Amino acid sequence: MFSRDFGLTQTQRDIRTMAAEFVDTEIVPCSQEWDRAERVDSAIVKRLGELGFLGLTIPEQYGGVDVDVLSYVLVTEELGRGDSSVRGIVSVSLGLVAKTIAAHGSEEQKQEWLPQLTSGDAVGCFALTEPGTGSDAASLSTRAVRDGDDWVISGGKMFITNGTWAKVALTFARTGEMGITAFLVPTDSPGFTASEIHGKLGLRGQATAELGYDAVRVPDSARLGQVGKGLGIALGTLSRGRISVAAGAVGVAQASLDAAVRYSTERTQFGKPIASFQLVQELLADSAVDVMASRLLTHQVARMVDAGVGPKDYAVDASVAKYHASETAVRVSNNCLQVFGGYGFIDEYPVGKYLRDARVLTLYEGTSQVQKLIIGRDLTGVDAMF
Repeated sequence: MFSRDFGLTQTQRDIRTMAAEFVDTEIVPCSQEWDRAERVDSAIVKRLGELGFLGLTIPEQYGGVDVDVLSYVLVTEELGRGDSSVRGIVSVSLGLVAKTIAAHGSEEQKQEWLPQLTSGDAVGCFALTEPGTGSDAASLSTRAVRDGDDWVISGGKMFITNGTWAKVALTFARTGEMGITAFLVPTDSPGFTASEIHGKLGLRGQATAELGYDAVRVPDSARLGQVGKGLGIALGTLSRGRISVAAGAVGVAQASLDAAVRYSTERTQFGKPIASFQLVQELLADSAVDVMASRLLTHQVARMVDAGVGPKDYAVDASVAKYHASETAVRVSNNCLQVFGGYGFIDEYPVGKYLRDARVLTLYEGTSQVQKLIIGRDLTGVDAMF
């Protein structure tokens, strides 16, 4: 197979090896059972914390692990290869919540939440999407009203990863004419509810929820960043989060390819392994090229972040990586299911799950169409008509 080590340091290789061994021993053997049960074993969260995977890139003083973003991407790819539901726990709790607190939180907020999140003692969720606002995040309707030293939050959120597991919800709410503001809402607050969503096509093991805020009261000390600056925080966070989704998508595609290659050498038709047929090799070759291209695009944007490039300057590159990798995951998992033939259609084999999990990657943290708008606007300097 193509080299996956070019340009990596020995430390980065060691981190990836550790992640791969964890995935192969503790995730892959359970992923099918978790998918059928629609629930990942919650004990996996503490294991992720013990291995440091929930603290990657967070300062050590808050329980984090001082590594670069590329190392985080390598771990995220391996987690995606094992089970997208587990990868999502890390991408959200660490990538969207902990990293945002580290970047924008007060010292008191960092001291309160980061050690819990990095250790796995707590999980965070990113509460932006609403029943009526997905891609149009600026039009959210959840509101926070100032009441003395407190804020009272009312509204609802939808499709929130980790929603029923989270101890803290990074919540975005409209604060009148002041715009949108971010709040760290403890999920044990009176008036806060979380209802798990079942019957999903993919990511079935992941705790996805609908959240309710019925006059949830939080002190002003729970406000993250300045009043009215929440949308900027959310958009910057999503640019960073797209790198994680891209890496997870590469993992799904790699798992699909690995499974199809193995199967093609074992399955015989007409007296020979199906790997010997040119059209099967075409499916595998196209898939391998797609995986490599997506991996390189994802590594490039990770290296940009490590070089100190700011979110506004790597946002388009993150969209390119996320768009290419998520579409690759769908295309590759579909091709690899074709290699399996009828056996790919039953859950005795993993490729059906890979395809179901891949499909949602083109929808969240910006649909493929939103990524194309971002890329097109950058190319032309013209806002596209909706």
